Amino acid sequence: MNKSIRVTTLTGTALALAVTTVLTACGGGNSSASGTTSDGTPTATPPVAVRDPLVATFDGGLYILDGKSLKLAKTIDLPGFNRINPAGDQDHVVVSTDSGFRVLNATDQALTYIEYQGPKPGHVVRHAGKTVLFTDGTGEVNVFDPADLSSGKNPEGRTYTSAEAHHGVAIELANGELLTTLGTEEKRTGALVLDANNKEIARNENCPGVHGEAAAKNEAVGLGCEDGILIYKDGRFTKIDAPDDYGRIGNQAGSDASPVLLGDYKTDPEAELERPTRVSLIDTEKKQLRLVDLGVSYSFRSLGRGPHGEALVLGTDGALHVIDPTTGRIEKKIPVVGEWREPLDWQQARPTLFVRGHVAYVSEPGKKALHAVDVETGKKITSVTLPESTNELSGVVAGH
Repeated sequence: MNKSIRVTTLTGTALALAVTTVLTACGGGNSSASGTTSDGTPTATPPVAVRDPLVATFDGGLYILDGKSLKLAKTIDLPGFNRINPAGDQDHVVVSTDSGFRVLNATDQALTYIEYQGPKPGHVVRHAGKTVLFTDGTGEVNVFDPADLSSGKNPEGRTYTSAEAHHGVAIELANGELLTTLGTEEKRTGALVLDANNKEIARNENCPGVHGEAAAKNEAVGLGCEDGILIYKDGRFTKIDAPDDYGRIGNQAGSDASPVLLGDYKTDPEAELERPTRVSLIDTEKKQLRLVDLGVSYSFRSLGRGPHGEALVLGTDGALHVIDPTTGRIEKKIPVVGEWREPLDWQQARPTLFVRGHVAYVSEPGKKALHAVDVETGKKITSVTLPESTNELSGVVAGH
């Protein structure tokens, strides 16, 4: 299932009207922290900054919330099915829209004029001070320093175009190497590595169905495969095989505090929707893969990492399962929401996990609710009820 391809479209006229409406609703197109319009004219009243903002999508727009109180600060109308990811600084998030990637200044509650146009905007990856966008419809990769977003203009950065368009992902390492996937619209096979001048220096095509990425401690990067996981570290690829002939790892979560990656794990290639109960823990140092049975299922929006590298999984029992990534032991279960069931359509809302520091934010669409929980103490910090049920949940996250 292609989880980053957008299917809702607008006509050119409707999209133009929608964008105009959004910018009007955001204070006359205010696009920077200094409170100026696109032509540099100061606005009459600069917006009140939102602290550590969260952003949630709903059918028809975005909610911007205060990260401490969860108070709703702003509602922005934005038609279509929108996806959101941290941009990599303390103010912005990247919104995947029908026309491409757009940048939202969540602190100032305004869509900026920064945009990377292209069909089927896909993965957004933050690592080593760089943010990387992969446009599935063109195979184009854009790399930029998120600190440059404060200018209100598209940052200057690196670009690369894949040999063929596909549902892919890319990540730039601290030494300037760019790791990016290989494939076509019909088949994905592996990954290659480019040096700082976009010259190929490594390749591995032993990763069928390659999907998703995550970085572990000491910059070991994992790419999910239909039969295990592909690890790139110190200039070399290593394949870690799944214990099953078909053992798909399509979504991963990493932490700089742990050499172990957290991944999902599916074994039925014919399932319309498999609801797995096991997750994978991949030790990038020992090159070993361990499976942990939660006893309940979860979804692709259920994986996260705690402040000390804890593996976090939001189960359909409504609890946040906290796992020791080294031993695989489930240390505790934190009740957060009611029981739920993953819908067949991946674009439909379901409880979603977003972790920032010591706080796990969990949405509960059935009750139009959002909760904040302390990962270490297990205590609920606060909850809020919103006007509409939310779908995706994210926020600003500086650095990696």
